[in-house]
Amino acid sequence: MTNDENILRASKLDTTALSDAMDRLGIGGQCLGIKPLNPSFRLTGRAFTILYGPSGMPSGTVGDYIDDVEPGGVVVLDNGGRENATVWGDILTMVAHTRKVAGTVIDGACRDVALALELGYPIFSRSFSMRTGKDRV
Repeated sequence: MTNDENILRASKLDTTALSDAMDRLGIGGQCLGIKPLNPSFRLTGRAFTILYGPSGMPSGTVGDYIDDVEPGGVVVLDNGGRENATVWGDILTMVAHTRKVAGTVIDGACRDVALALELGYPIFSRSFSMRTGKDRV
């Protein structure tokens, strides 16, 4: 939980109010097509942003950044809306949940969402694939 006054104030607003305020101020940034895995999910926190691009040499792993996200932070992943390459799955969900990360927003796809739903870990994304708990290794 955060003591940040701005985060606490924003957490009391709904998405519509924030979107309307941004429109009036001429600020773009709406997340068209990004939806919660569960309609009950709510998410407020400081953004920890990642922009994905082609793999470098040597290439890192998808979640190299996760230890740098503060508790209460929101992981925001820009994968260019790609739905054919995932950047989040149950391993990152478990690590983020354990580290008390507030949730994750993905401009792209995520996979293995059964664990996030089981833990109540908020994920918002363009698309997702679900495995059942029996499929987990």
